[in-house]
Amino acid sequence: MPLGCVTYRSWRNTVSSGAGQVEASAVETPAPAASRPVVFVVDDEPGVARAVERDLRSHLRDRYRVLRAESGAQALEALGVVTLRGDRVALFLVDQRMPQMSGVEFLEQARVLAPAAKRVLLTAYADTQAAIDAINKVALDHYLLKPWDPPEEQLYPVVDDLLGDWEASAPSFADGIRIVGQRRSRRSHELKDFLARNQVPFRWLDVDRDSNGEAAILLQAAGGTPDLPLVVLEGGDVLEAPTTAVLAERAGVTRRAELPFYDLLIVGGGPAGLAAAVYGASEGLATAMIEREAPGGQAGQSSRIENYLGFPVGLSGSDLARRATTQARRFGAELLTVQEVGGIESSGSARVLTLGDGSQLSAHAVLIATGVDYRRLDVPGVAELTGRGIYYGGSRAEAVSCEGEHVVVVGGANSAGQAAIFFAGYAGNVTILYRGADLAKSMSSYLIDQIRETPNIEVRTTAEVVAAHGTETLEAITVARADGSEERLVAGAMFVFIGAQPQTGWLGDEIARDEKGFVLAGADARAASGRARWPLARDPYLLETSLPGVFVAGDVRASSIKRVASAVGEGSMAVQFVHDYIGSL
Repeated sequence: MPLGCVTYRSWRNTVSSGAGQVEASAVETPAPAASRPVVFVVDDEPGVARAVERDLRSHLRDRYRVLRAESGAQALEALGVVTLRGDRVALFLVDQRMPQMSGVEFLEQARVLAPAAKRVLLTAYADTQAAIDAINKVALDHYLLKPWDPPEEQLYPVVDDLLGDWEASAPSFADGIRIVGQRRSRRSHELKDFLARNQVPFRWLDVDRDSNGEAAILLQAAGGTPDLPLVVLEGGDVLEAPTTAVLAERAGVTRRAELPFYDLLIVGGGPAGLAAAVYGASEGLATAMIEREAPGGQAGQSSRIENYLGFPVGLSGSDLARRATTQARRFGAELLTVQEVGGIESSGSARVLTLGDGSQLSAHAVLIATGVDYRRLDVPGVAELTGRGIYYGGSRAEAVSCEGEHVVVVGGANSAGQAAIFFAGYAGNVTILYRGADLAKSMSSYLIDQIRETPNIEVRTTAEVVAAHGTETLEAITVARADGSEERLVAGAMFVFIGAQPQTGWLGDEIARDEKGFVLAGADARAASGRARWPLARDPYLLETSLPGVFVAGDVRASSIKRVASAVGEGSMAVQFVHDYIGSL
């Protein structure tokens, strides 16, 4: 069986009639609630379509409406009605072999009306190449092979997984938190980005675009002129221009440790930290992970990770972070968010972390997995407009607000390419600015191919931003070319990916780092001198720093390979060394 697909159920107990023998009409499940998201089933064989509909109805029950159509044209007509009613489409399950309009052709058109919906292709074995081709063409999320049996093993887990991803990224899925603010406000951006990255559902209301609607009503209810952004919590409590820490407390994001002492404390919640949390907790270690912003780290901001083993259609960084977070919590790890670590020291056999609020946490062992931050673009105008049209990383929270605009992506690595492809689905056009001569030097070939095939993406090499312009928000940038010429480009938003640097100044003198600030480990740590000199007769473990009991994994480690898979591998491997270290105490 091809990788990344599952077999679908056999058509037992179904009507064996041709497509032309059944009246062509979209059939809705009985007595649906209008507010429920929609799942579309499209297959030109009536018996097959009814079988899929029946199984999904029995499984999804009152959570979703299931609409059935028996041709692509019929489904598009029904989709138009759903769109006009303002209903949300969560998932398409579409047969590939439909004679008048193939499944891929339907998904290409349906994607325009329901860009956030998950897309699944139903195929025969002979059509697997079509499904693989559709991964890039229509951003296919999965494909299922028919016949299938049983649905409890082959259908429901796939559907549940995809709907879970959709629910996590659908900002209007719940009516809980509402944020009222101005679109290009730095504080509004920070709050939206925080909630999105921590998987907290919210709705964004722009006071400028909704001056007579719900935003205006909420402002009036809050006194008419509250400080923005205004956050309305579920239940009606109101926060005026709250800090991220205050919002985290009120939104139920865990920030406080439950235990006085741990076996393992992990600093940083990227792929390395999350992997260590999963393996540490699952192997019986009392484990807590401390993250400054949100689980997922820099990788969590990636719009699409397509070369991670076992996910042939790719997955977003936020999906990866959500899945890993759920895993870690299921095994009992504590995940503390919006907490910054300000220092580390030894106290006998314990390793003590001092947090930003002055409190302390202690453990037998500590893992440093803080990753890297995007390097800042140091040109006139950028600092003043950061958070107001200029962003570092691929802020998915801002994607919808870029609809129809010109978006600039600065950088030439994979993260920049993934962001450009993602924003191309919302923006009018996207320009990639890369100071090098050829993207192939720093970007994977599969991304370059996708960029080349995306009509509203333009690539400009040997070009760099030398100034940003705007009063309240970003309005334009000045671009310089290698020949010395300059050009002013109108831009609604700019996303910057120009390299990374570690944030390791808090580590102190006992932990050795290289000249760029990356943490040394293993034999490199053994060779350190001064206060960072290795103090024991034994050699450091492979991922152990110059301070015994303190380990490092992921991008923050000197000479590490900057890949999600390698970070996950190092995070899990570090747990074995933690076991060895604790056993030696």
